[in-house]
Amino acid sequence: MLEKGKISVRQFTILVTLYLVGSAILIIPSILASKAKQDAWIAAIAAVCLSLLIIPLYIALGKRFPNMTFAEYSEVILGRWLGKVAIALFLIYVFVSAALTLRNIGDFMTTQIMQDTPIQAVHILFMIVVVMGVKLGLEPLARAAELFFPFIVLLIIILVLLIAPQMKMVNLQPVLDEGFFPVLKATIAFSTFPFLGSVTFLMIFPAVNRIEKAGKALFIGVLLAGVILTVIAVVGISVIGADHAARSSFPSYEIARRINIGDFLERIEAIMAIIWFLTIFFRLSIMHYVLSLGIAQTLRLSQYQVLAIPLGVFIIPFSIFLVPNTTYLSTFNKITLPVFIFTIALLLPLLLLIVAVFRKKRGPKIETDNRVSGGG
Repeated sequence: MLEKGKISVRQFTILVTLYLVGSAILIIPSILASKAKQDAWIAAIAAVCLSLLIIPLYIALGKRFPNMTFAEYSEVILGRWLGKVAIALFLIYVFVSAALTLRNIGDFMTTQIMQDTPIQAVHILFMIVVVMGVKLGLEPLARAAELFFPFIVLLIIILVLLIAPQMKMVNLQPVLDEGFFPVLKATIAFSTFPFLGSVTFLMIFPAVNRIEKAGKALFIGVLLAGVILTVIAVVGISVIGADHAARSSFPSYEIARRINIGDFLERIEAIMAIIWFLTIFFRLSIMHYVLSLGIAQTLRLSQYQVLAIPLGVFIIPFSIFLVPNTTYLSTFNKITLPVFIFTIALLLPLLLLIVAVFRKKRGPKIETDNRVSGGG
């Protein structure tokens, strides 16, 4: 492996949680409300349960090749050339996701906080920090995630408690007014984004110091992220209503603006902004790390850090050109992206596992590394 650092089981769980919460925390009420309206809470719970049923597929691959990343065992399973095609598809998915994630932060900053700032400036500044983190390596990133995680959870709890008095249960009624089909569409959409994105961690599995517990850590991370996003979705829709949430670009940020306690404690939407900046930083850093490591392993490079800056430079303009306007982004997110994610994050791993079992391919057994990096 090009990555020599090791992360603990707890750090792996935290990285999964922050990665999935990522950009979703700000927009997930809109995604759910646009499809399931007031029944979004049902779709959210169903999506979390469905996603947890998919995680064993990733765990099976990770345990079958405990000392190899997705980029490494794809060639072992499918052969050199077909394996490289699989790796290329996987890395394209991660790259597009990274570009969209960067665009999310740019759109948010230039529409909500710094309206007169060019989006390119936001992208460049944010990517500089991400590149610095990736060049330091996975272990420092995991330590930073472990440090910030309690504060992120605390801020989320504070936000929910402060906005709770404005929640109206009538906004979650009537239940199943339009039947199950809208709920089903919302469930599939929520499962696709962000939960199927956990396939990215097949590149990080071997870095866990207690590999036998990595699968459980992945499962818990997805569950924690599901709980957080479900709570945010329910709170958002119950405060501003399903119709308003569906039309809003950043409904979670909007509900934070509505906090007003005694005309003294108000306009503390900075809490939501801080949560989002931190979670999206770790999401984008993990994507950038996986891209660098995957390309380096495919090209047989001795270091993945040398790719951090070139990839960062390439992602910035792509994030602008990928989304020429909001109408294009809406169509892309509704039609193209779900099919792409479903193919790469579900069908491709399933194909690899089936072929690996049929061809009796398995990674060599390794000694369990019980070194602890920052606890776990």
